[in-house]
Amino acid sequence: MTKPKVVVAMSGGVDSSVAAALLQQQGYEVIGMMLRLWSEPGKEMSNRCCTPAAMNIARRVAGQLGIPFYAVNAQQSFRNVVVQYFLDGYAAGQTPNPCLACNREIRWDFLLSRALALGADYMATGHYVRLTRKEGEPVRLFEAVDAHKDQSYVLHVLNQEKLKHAIFPLGDLTKPEVRKIAADLDLPAAISKESQDLCFLAGQDYRDFLHRHQPELEKPGSIIDNAGNQLGEHAGLVHYTIGQRKGLGIAAAEPLYVLGKDHSTNSLVVGYKHELGNSELVAETINWVSGVAPSQSFDAEVKNRYSARKAAARVTPCADGSAKVEFVDPILDITPGQAAVFYVNGEVVGGGIIAAQQAVSIQTADVLEVPA
Repeated sequence: MTKPKVVVAMSGGVDSSVAAALLQQQGYEVIGMMLRLWSEPGKEMSNRCCTPAAMNIARRVAGQLGIPFYAVNAQQSFRNVVVQYFLDGYAAGQTPNPCLACNREIRWDFLLSRALALGADYMATGHYVRLTRKEGEPVRLFEAVDAHKDQSYVLHVLNQEKLKHAIFPLGDLTKPEVRKIAADLDLPAAISKESQDLCFLAGQDYRDFLHRHQPELEKPGSIIDNAGNQLGEHAGLVHYTIGQRKGLGIAAAEPLYVLGKDHSTNSLVVGYKHELGNSELVAETINWVSGVAPSQSFDAEVKNRYSARKAAARVTPCADGSAKVEFVDPILDITPGQAAVFYVNGEVVGGGIIAAQQAVSIQTADVLEVPA
């Protein structure tokens, strides 16, 4: 019996190419689809997600597999949603992760809608993450087998409506295994290089991008300590991030670190290493993967940014859709605008965006009560 139809979001890279090949081997009717994303004028050859060379490789892979291939223009949507999310985040004094917006709004909305319009039952990507399905129960999202490649952090934004159409063929594989499959199949993408840079930055420093698109954010101001003493001047708060040590331009007996940013006074707050750290945060607009918020506080491991290690914490859902996270040990680099993602035994149960004001006292009456 022929398996359902699946659209594979292709990029010209080894992961999505192997995902397409594996699904074809498993009997799915496979269609390749690639997005044309926005690039700054003159930098189209450097956008790592959709350069002409990457598009050519994706077409070659599709041709080799004998599957249809479509290029979908998402340039304006990407600019309006993802790039604007990046710019707005910095304008609001945050350090945003635009990959979250891209996965939620572009890949798993814009592209998924086009896949479904083609009559596909599923959409697949080359993300390293696992799903489990059981009749009558919510789809569950888990970390990948390969901890070094796990991408569950950026996919915590997916809800049940998206997950029911999702397939992730690489979740049980390691990156070396994926590269071997590509080499064994002689896929053109087998030796493609990887990059962790934001695609639309085209290899440039994010501060250069902000300088061109939002120069008004580079407003100089005071560098102060926790007591309010002025120690120097900064070149614009967007140039600094929590925990940063280098590039402060201040001579001190001990190294100084960025402790925070006071946007009301345009001040950069610095201090010594022992002053770094926070034991709690508030995450806003939580997406609970199951579709239902937990009825009470629970113990979890929490990642406060993509590259962070998980840390033991207590998570308390709140009635306003946020959640309070209390860490067992202080975290040095809690950064507003990044996501806090909650894991229980390797399962992603939810996550949200770290709010600007931390250490908020949450009264018992604010805790969410949901019928069991």
